[in-house]
Amino acid sequence: MKTFDPCAEMASVRHEFGEHGGVNMSIEASTTFTVMHADTMPEIFRGQFGPETGGCYLYGRHFNPTVFTLGRQLAAMEGAESGYCSSSGMSAIAGALLQICSHAEHIVASHTLYGGTYALLKDYLPRVTDIRTTFVDVSDPDKIEAAITTRTKVIYVESLANPTLVCADIPKLSQIAKKHGLMLVVDNTFTPMIFSPLKMGADVVVHSLTKYINGASDIIGGAILGSKEFISSLMDLHQGSLMLLGPTMDPEVAFRVHMRLPHLAIRMKEHSARAKFFAERLAQRGLDVIYPGLPGHRQFDLFSSLCHPEYGYGGIFALDAGTEERANQLMEHLQIQCNFGFIAVSLGYFETLMSCSGSSTSSELSDEEKRESGITPGLIRFSIGLTGDLEQRWQQMERGLRSVGM
Repeated sequence: MKTFDPCAEMASVRHEFGEHGGVNMSIEASTTFTVMHADTMPEIFRGQFGPETGGCYLYGRHFNPTVFTLGRQLAAMEGAESGYCSSSGMSAIAGALLQICSHAEHIVASHTLYGGTYALLKDYLPRVTDIRTTFVDVSDPDKIEAAITTRTKVIYVESLANPTLVCADIPKLSQIAKKHGLMLVVDNTFTPMIFSPLKMGADVVVHSLTKYINGASDIIGGAILGSKEFISSLMDLHQGSLMLLGPTMDPEVAFRVHMRLPHLAIRMKEHSARAKFFAERLAQRGLDVIYPGLPGHRQFDLFSSLCHPEYGYGGIFALDAGTEERANQLMEHLQIQCNFGFIAVSLGYFETLMSCSGSSTSSELSDEEKRESGITPGLIRFSIGLTGDLEQRWQQMERGLRSVGM
């Protein structure tokens, strides 16, 4: 892991100057593109020419130069051959899985996932495509192998589970996937720069760019990173999930994300440092805090062996307040009385965001499914921001904790 530096790889991508030599690349707003010779058009439609084969663009839903450049930068960050961006994280997940799986095929997935992903796999895909998913504890290799059938095509996990922060053993999962001829797809939204799943054996990485990579909670976007062959298949005019389903990223959105990539490494280090600070202080109070950077975390050694240590253990921790009622009381006091953060879903914002996962981002799971996944009623997910003096922020947290008797 130490031989690959996501920051350095991203910086090595050729700089795209603006149309008139500006230091920033231009936003290409055209929806359709000119060809200089009429006989070029049929070659583009046959897939013979494209951005990576001759530099020809066709139509904004196919490839856009601004979006394509962002995809190249993210591919470099993840150590991928290629990448392309979409209109949301969910469209990236759905597009990748639908490109791999056909009607009535099968997925093995972690039983702890973002609620929207869980609903896609458990409810939507079976109804529309008859693609079925078996949800298992991915930290148990025997359960993974036992769930694989002759129709299985994919193992799907989050690098760090939402919201329980269970770390996926990606090298082990890759071994299982390769043994059975499967694709390993990893959602790396929680840990950009920190983990490089493709370098550990994953086949495809997806991101919600809405979160850390963007960092300002002002755009929605997604990305799919992998081999050139796989990314090209997504844009195929006859069989491509992104091309035909049309989750197109707006080039202005791509430009805004592109402008924030140079300081992603700095932001991730600070998010991680602050989350560790709070997790350690909370643990010292004897509270039930979950953070993979605590030596007492059951996967501390695994996380440490897989991560790029200079970027820390991530900017998210979870605190179990015992009951949903007390969790809500704590969050309200922290927001209204202490100015500590905002009660809001999502993560990776420069201000702290907090939510009671069981009744919000994991509400798609049944009570039994939540219990199996380790999502307790009072579990609060904190996405720690970057603003304010740390000691001042801790004093705000302490006031909130005292207000609810914690």
